[in-house]
Amino acid sequence: MTRFTRSLTVLGLALAMSGCGIIYRPDVQQGSLLSKPIVDQLKPGMSKRQVTLLLGTPSVTSPFEKDRWDYVSSMQRRGGKIATKNLSLTFENDALTRIEGDYFPEDPAQLIKDAKRYRVEFPDEKRPEKKPARG
Repeated sequence: MTRFTRSLTVLGLALAMSGCGIIYRPDVQQGSLLSKPIVDQLKPGMSKRQVTLLLGTPSVTSPFEKDRWDYVSSMQRRGGKIATKNLSLTFENDALTRIEGDYFPEDPAQLIKDAKRYRVEFPDEKRPEKKPARG
């Protein structure tokens, strides 16, 4: 009987110890929770108010650069490596002029294609230059 009790105790301890190695580690996401589809809605010329309605208030605002907003987020999956994403927006006269960050494609051809979508052509650029009349 003692041999059976000892075997049962060892088996119970082995089962209890096997559960100790499996510790649940949740995903931890901090900062501005932005997704690429939301960031893709940013367009040059948007006002600060429009950007705030779309993305929320910035994570970081510098007292020295009032026209630069930074959105920072970090994600750690199951206790693994921390991945950080940054989005920097620059304004001039309350209009969005520059968008930089980790939410864009890394392929240079795709970046050029996306940049052409936002090209603004002014009427004077399409006309040939007028020469003054001599007379």
